[in-house]
Amino acid sequence: MGCGRVGSSLARGLEKRGHSVAVIDINQDAFRRLGPDFQGKTVKGVGFDRNVLVRAGIEKAGGFAAVSSGDNSNILAARVVRETFEVDNVVARIYDQGRAEVYERLGIPSVATVRWAADQILRRLFPSGALPQWRDPSGNVSLVEVHVDSEWVGRKITGMEQAAGCRIPFLVRFGVGTVPDNHTVFQDGDLVYAAVTNDSMAAVDEILSNPPQEH
Repeated sequence: MGCGRVGSSLARGLEKRGHSVAVIDINQDAFRRLGPDFQGKTVKGVGFDRNVLVRAGIEKAGGFAAVSSGDNSNILAARVVRETFEVDNVVARIYDQGRAEVYERLGIPSVATVRWAADQILRRLFPSGALPQWRDPSGNVSLVEVHVDSEWVGRKITGMEQAAGCRIPFLVRFGVGTVPDNHTVFQDGDLVYAAVTNDSMAAVDEILSNPPQEH
């Protein structure tokens, strides 16, 4: 739902991956963003209207993304799709960070656009320090990108986990995500992601952002 810049880009991307796609928007002219090669279905209407959703094929849908410009419309549509049509894979774009956290607790995954953009900008302004990339609905556990001191280069990821008292579920090396095993060694340029609780985040950042302690 929503054929703005995000919605049209998402629709084209899904179609390139071999998925059949239906796009809903209240503005007929918005479908021009899809381009002449788009083979999916376009449905003019309000995305939380049950009849509109049925015309779009919601009863056979494997997933639903509410990415219009309105928080209320996105949440309402996501709830209708989840509760009425029982679609499991539902996500809503939300501008209000407070609302996003509330709806995640209600079981509706959301992307807080402003928070995500701010986090990405902060990472580029301040490359050091732990930056949360994901939080669980309760807000207690986070996946953080951790700045690791260069003195850790050549040491095993398992040793870093033991020293910091955390789990490192994956890292990015040369732009490719990798799940480390017992033999994976930290290399220069690796981006490390640690799973931490709120209480341990500062300690994990402190340990990994400094040279390892030999004792």
